Amino acid sequence: MITAQAVNNKKLLKEFIDFPHELYKNDSNYVPELFIAQRDLLTPGKHPFHEHSSLQLFLAYKNNKVAGRIAAILNNNHNKFNGTNDGFFGFFDCIDDQEVADKLFAEAKAWLKAKDVNTVIGPVNFSTNETCGLLIDGFDTPPVAMMTYNSPYYIKLIEKAGFGKKVDLLAYQITADGLEDKPARLMELLNERLKQKGITIRKANLKNFKQEVASLREVYNNAWDKNLGFVPMTDKEFDYLAKDLKLILDPDFCMVAEHEGKMVGFSLCIPDVNQILIKIKKGRLLPTGIFKLLTQKSKINGIRVIALGVVEGYRKLGIEAVFYGSIIQKGREKNIKKAEASWILEDNFLMNKAIQNVNGKVYKTYRIYEKSL
Repeated sequence: MITAQAVNNKKLLKEFIDFPHELYKNDSNYVPELFIAQRDLLTPGKHPFHEHSSLQLFLAYKNNKVAGRIAAILNNNHNKFNGTNDGFFGFFDCIDDQEVADKLFAEAKAWLKAKDVNTVIGPVNFSTNETCGLLIDGFDTPPVAMMTYNSPYYIKLIEKAGFGKKVDLLAYQITADGLEDKPARLMELLNERLKQKGITIRKANLKNFKQEVASLREVYNNAWDKNLGFVPMTDKEFDYLAKDLKLILDPDFCMVAEHEGKMVGFSLCIPDVNQILIKIKKGRLLPTGIFKLLTQKSKINGIRVIALGVVEGYRKLGIEAVFYGSIIQKGREKNIKKAEASWILEDNFLMNKAIQNVNGKVYKTYRIYEKSL
C-alpha cells in the first residue's frame, strides 16, 4: 500500500532529509548532503527563500516504510522576473517503483495546481541559483561540490510520469595532463591590452568581504540575466550563499575584473569538498565529521568552476581568457589535478566554446524537465 504525507514537523523533516542516505547506502558514488545545511535550507525563517516564496515537502510510504520524497515549490520571484506561472518540483528521491513516483508527483502537482500554476519544471531545488537538474549521463564518478546525483532509473520514473525535456545542462571535465594552456601563455599580453582599456583583473579581497559581495551580486544578477530560467538573487539570498562559500573559498580562485573601479566580471572556483563529504556518514558533522572536514581539506585535488561571467559590453575583450588563464596557473601551483566547469546551458555557444578551447570535455549531462498542468 502506497500513501503520502505532507511534512509538517521536525520528525518528518528529519525523515525527509535522511531518506537518500538509506536509498544510496550501497552506492559508492553517493555524497551525503550536510544535515545542518539541508535542515536550514528547508526551514522557513532559516533561509531567505522563504521570505518571498513557498514550498511543501511530501514523503511517500510503501508498506509503512519511507519510499520517496519530493518538494513542490512556488518561486514567486522566478515568476515575477520571467513573466511566467511556473511551479517546480525538487528534492526528488525515490525507490525504483513507478507507483511511488506517480504518488509523489500527484501530491506535488495537486499542491501547485491549487496555487494556479500551469507548468511544472524540475528537478530544481528552489531555482537555478541552487542545485538543479537530473543526472542523465555520467554515472561513473561522484558529483563535485554543489552538483546533484541520482540513480539512472530516475530518468524512467520522471519520463513515465509525463515529463519531457526542457533543457540540458553540461558539465565539463578539464584534467591537468590534457589541458590546453594557451590562455595561461597569453595572460601577460591580454592583461596589457585590458589595462589600455582601463580594465584590471585582481583577486577578490576577503578582508573587504561585505563590499566585494555587494559588487559580485550586482555582476551576477546582470551577467546571467538572459540565461534560461534565471531569477535574480535577493540581497539576503546572495549574502547567505556567500557566507557559506567563504568557509571553503580560496581567494586565489576568485578573480574579479574592474573597469575604472567598477566590477564588470568575476570568476569563482571552489574546492571540491565532496571529496571529503563522501566520507561523512549521513552528513553529520558530529562527532567525527567535522574532524574529517578540517583535517582533509589540504588533500583535495579538484576544483569546480562554479561561475564565470562578464556583463554585456565587456565580453569578447579577453577578460574570460584571463580568468581561465589564472585558473590554470593557480591550479598548477596548487597541484590541482582536475577541474569541473559546470553547469553550462547546452545552447550557450560562447561559454561552451570557451571551455572546449581549453580542452574541456563534456563528461556529465543533467536535464531539467517540464510538464503542463
